[in-house]
Amino acid sequence: MPRFNQWAAGAALVILAGSDSALAQNACDRACLGGMLDRYLAAVVAHDRSKAPLAVGFRQTENAINAAPGKGVWQSVTALGKVQRRYFDAVQGQAGYYGTVMEGSETAIVTIRLRVEDRKLTEAEWYIARADDPGMSGPRRAGGPPVNNYNPDYLELHPPRMSAVPLKERVDRASLARIVDSYFDAITSHDGSSALVHKGCGRAENGSPAPGGAFLPPAPRREGQPAAPPPPAAGGPGPQQNGAGSSDCMSGLQNFNAAMVAARRTPLIDEEAQVVLATGVFIRKPGSPTPRNVASWWFVIDEAKIRVTYTAMFYPPAGLAVPNWPPYNGNWPLPETTVPAPAPARAP
Repeated sequence: MPRFNQWAAGAALVILAGSDSALAQNACDRACLGGMLDRYLAAVVAHDRSKAPLAVGFRQTENAINAAPGKGVWQSVTALGKVQRRYFDAVQGQAGYYGTVMEGSETAIVTIRLRVEDRKLTEAEWYIARADDPGMSGPRRAGGPPVNNYNPDYLELHPPRMSAVPLKERVDRASLARIVDSYFDAITSHDGSSALVHKGCGRAENGSPAPGGAFLPPAPRREGQPAAPPPPAAGGPGPQQNGAGSSDCMSGLQNFNAAMVAARRTPLIDEEAQVVLATGVFIRKPGSPTPRNVASWWFVIDEAKIRVTYTAMFYPPAGLAVPNWPPYNGNWPLPETTVPAPAPARAP
């Protein structure tokens, strides 16, 4: 080999080795992501953005509305709540929190998604459910109960799993993503038979067990111990088979008032916990007076099937572009008119 080529080859190896070293230094594993999440949460509670490693151009939304560092939850959140679940995805550089936070004496149910790049926080996405928020039927009435399924007490009794699943019982991240896709495909097609879910699967929406979805999440189990179906919650319906008259997370799809689950994303896949975070927007059927709702879903997966889903969701006003996160392809963000109202009937 000519001397120049030998020198060039050696220089290339040095550059590649240096690149690998730089990547190794900048990579953020589960422990790193956990530390970044804790620093961010502590900074929010302290109302001090300087305590968090925010990148230049850091972007934060709260129920799809942009919030500058120092405003919004940076002013309102005073402590973490009784439910604190943390999930991590080192492949995509994502850290997530699901549970409750305190705003003075009031509890809010939240999903928080953080993106970490080069040991800096570049994104924070909040889904927040509060007691006085509007629901499917409109604003809360004075003196009446919450209308958005807000129920932190039930969530405290039945929080999602956070412990690691034994290695031989896990499925890979691509499979986890496909399992979640099957759930949304079932909703869009109004056919629960296509969903990869356990019979008796549960779902909690803003803390409340959804109709037909009362559940107790499975207790942590030892390696090799088979998973048991969740028992019914006190006073709630027990698990039944999918389909008409069912009583699980796929109940009532035939009459479910949604034309599609649009703007779907799967930003965080925690392979160790077998938990996936997904987000999307329920677009209602043409002519429906029911408002859109925007949701974050935490899918707890056992044996390659969905066991329980937990959400933090909100009902955006008509003019709000949601979800307000890229990619902005096609109908991103989705306006209220994505599905137009039906044309009025012609006079005979």
